[in-house]
Amino acid sequence: MLLLLLLLLLLLLLLLLLLLLLLLLLLLLLLLLLLRLLLLLLLLLLLLLLLLQLLLLLLLLLLLLLLLLLLLLLLLLLLLLLLLLLLLLLLQQLLLLLQLLQLLILLLLLLLLLLLLLLLLLLLLDAAIFYLC
Repeated sequence: MLLLLLLLLLLLLLLLLLLLLLLLLLLLLLLLLLLRLLLLLLLLLLLLLLLLQLLLLLLLLLLLLLLLLLLLLLLLLLLLLLLLLLLLLLLQQLLLLLQLLQLLILLLLLLLLLLLLLLLLLLLLDAAIFYLC
């Protein structure tokens, strides 16, 4: 009877050990599942970070392009200003040339007037000589 009791106790202990082992295995499986979930979460986070980096790079490229366009616009404006200044200088030179031409015409007219006066004086002298003779 004692042997039977001992055997029963041993069987109970074995069952308990088996149950404990089963529980441990279940716990290990749960831990593995949790680890997988954590790994998936980490991968998702990495992907999100990569996407954010790409977005940042795109934004940087866009800003660079905008800066380049702004510089190009500034260069065009400077070129336009330079052309306007050249045109102004050319107009000033043309105005100076026109003034010089006007002065030359005035001098020619004065010379012509002097010549006419000289001719008139010669005619008067000729007429006076003719009347005297």
